[in-house]
Amino acid sequence: MQPVSNPLAITHLQVEMARIEILVHHQVKRWQAAGQNIQDPFRGLHINDQEINGILKQTFAGNWGQLARLDARDEALFSDTRRKVEYHLQEFITDAQKKGQHLPLEHLRHTFGLSPFEMDAFLLCLAPCIDLRYEKIYGFLQNDVTCRQASISLILDILAEPEGSRLQHLKFFEEGAALLKYHLIEQVIDPKKSPGTFLSQPFTVEKTVVEWLLGHYQPQGAFSLFTRCLLPGNCTPPSEALISSSQQKILQSQAASGQILAFTGIDSDRINAAVHFIALTCGVPLLFLDLDHLCRSETPSPLVAIQRTLRDSRLIGAIPCFESWDTLLNSGQVSQEIFSLISHHPGLVILTSTNPWQAQFDHNDRSILWNSFNIPDFAERKALWQDALAQNRLPLPDNLDLISGQFWLTSGQIRACVAAARDMSLQQHAPFTGDTLLAAARASSNPHLGTLAREITPRYSWNDIVLPENEKTILHEIVNTVRCRPVVLDDWGVGQKLTASSGVTILFAGPPGTGKTMAAEVIASELGLSLYKIELSTIVSKYIGETEKNLEQIFSEAQNSNAILFFDEADAIFGKRSEVKDAHDRYANIEVSYLLQRMEAYDGVTILATNLRSNLDEAFTRRLSYAVDFPFPDEHYRELIWKTLFPPHVPCAENLDFRLMARRFKLAGGSIRNIIVGAAYLAAAEQSQVSMKHLLHSTRRELQKMGRLVNEADMSPV
Repeated sequence: MQPVSNPLAITHLQVEMARIEILVHHQVKRWQAAGQNIQDPFRGLHINDQEINGILKQTFAGNWGQLARLDARDEALFSDTRRKVEYHLQEFITDAQKKGQHLPLEHLRHTFGLSPFEMDAFLLCLAPCIDLRYEKIYGFLQNDVTCRQASISLILDILAEPEGSRLQHLKFFEEGAALLKYHLIEQVIDPKKSPGTFLSQPFTVEKTVVEWLLGHYQPQGAFSLFTRCLLPGNCTPPSEALISSSQQKILQSQAASGQILAFTGIDSDRINAAVHFIALTCGVPLLFLDLDHLCRSETPSPLVAIQRTLRDSRLIGAIPCFESWDTLLNSGQVSQEIFSLISHHPGLVILTSTNPWQAQFDHNDRSILWNSFNIPDFAERKALWQDALAQNRLPLPDNLDLISGQFWLTSGQIRACVAAARDMSLQQHAPFTGDTLLAAARASSNPHLGTLAREITPRYSWNDIVLPENEKTILHEIVNTVRCRPVVLDDWGVGQKLTASSGVTILFAGPPGTGKTMAAEVIASELGLSLYKIELSTIVSKYIGETEKNLEQIFSEAQNSNAILFFDEADAIFGKRSEVKDAHDRYANIEVSYLLQRMEAYDGVTILATNLRSNLDEAFTRRLSYAVDFPFPDEHYRELIWKTLFPPHVPCAENLDFRLMARRFKLAGGSIRNIIVGAAYLAAAEQSQVSMKHLLHSTRRELQKMGRLVNEADMSPV
């Protein structure tokens, strides 16, 4: 916070310290009148006979001041001066209260419920922090020039009556008493000295509290690395897209409740917007404590940091906000001691976390009001895209519905995508289009999945794939299903009852080379999504639990990537579940069950490719959204594949006879592709056009590679 000019607060502090100085001055006079050898140059460094005799004359729990009495004139002067200062002080406070003026010391007194004795003890500890004279005075009064802060004994000497009354005031220096409970004073630890007794413990006021009293709140030391204060004037009002009007009404009601507000979810920008809205609604500052950063450091401990944050929030009238609350969780719970601090704090407390957590302890009759901020739904995402585009003065693209439905992004990711698309257009000196925005969304949504799977760049369109009409129609239906998920699941409410998730699970079954990978590329290209290929044979492990671990890592990363997962060789793990005869069978079945469960929970598109559909478990096939058979192409479809795959720009002879090739060689599309590529290389080496000679020679090599017999009669170009 910035320094606050409050001359009245300084004047109040001066008057209070004038009252304390009278008490200290009176104590010095009594010391001097007690006849101690104050002229001794070694005073405080040794004990002489006169001093020890004086100590022996003291009563139990008394002090040397009891032995001295000031003359009547000095006592009268002291009493009169003290009475005048206290009267002036009370008039000053009353006048300020009538005018509604803020006095930090009075705020401190009432906020923490300090008794008159505790307030005076606090001021005695404060004195050396703002006036160095008191360091020498305290050294004099404690008969030790190295004791420059007020000890418990000195405070009792000045404020308490001797004997029993003196001992009764020791309760104010216990850990549960206000001064130490709220860290208003803290013990001074000198590593060069022995700890001493309870009465000899010196105390001071923490610098943060001193700065606040002087009109400038600023966390000190290591604590300042994890804390920040935000004034309501610096809070950004949330847009309707970030926090809808209905959500704002809920937050307004919660802000007025004075309860504990728990904000959870992965959309940190919407959480921050909600926190700012609470501060604006209440018109008070926010005091943040970054628990994630704090827990990665050695000091201070989370308990101490939370205690001081709660104290400071009460000092400055702020709402404490504990960020990354889930970093304190142990088995989903936070310690009872820490939660007790939160529940006993008067007023609002905000707890933000990525992961959900449980409150298993007594709330001290306070409620926890939960707010979830996970991935926005389709309507919210569309509003966020529109808001981000408007802020960047960019036009709404025609494919905004498609982008909003396909990419499950947080509000921060959406704004980053719009900024990236804007920069891409400027760099390329091209107009901003929906394709640019689509590319930016695709790039930002899968930054880490590439380390776990191989990304495939789609190269094919509908015109490139050759399939029977029924199978091709199913592929179109799959694309439409993925596109229409927002309407059906969200707008029409089908997702509330009939489906466990918005995921689409697809099975591609057929012999190698029949177009399964090509079909996956066509779907990815049509939807504008990234495609990642996972070889299941590489993640299946013989070690128990490793397969599940590998699959969980892939699905967890994919959940935030909005990518299509293409599992090839799916029968490596999805074979029929066998009767359990030993531990290996049992864990093999667990792997299958785990993957089935994980696929159902995944909100994206999963494509499974297998060569043998008969190997798949019936329980698994029931969970599929679609199953597409890729038959081995007959002669008619083989001819279409030859014509479709042959690139139009490859120079070729007029005698190429694709019908002949389709009739003679029963090959799948993958093999046909290999033959065309091989023939092109043969022709290029001869610096000639691709002819039947090249196609037939390349076919020979493909058949040999496949281990099939070569019929020389089929190698004739006619």
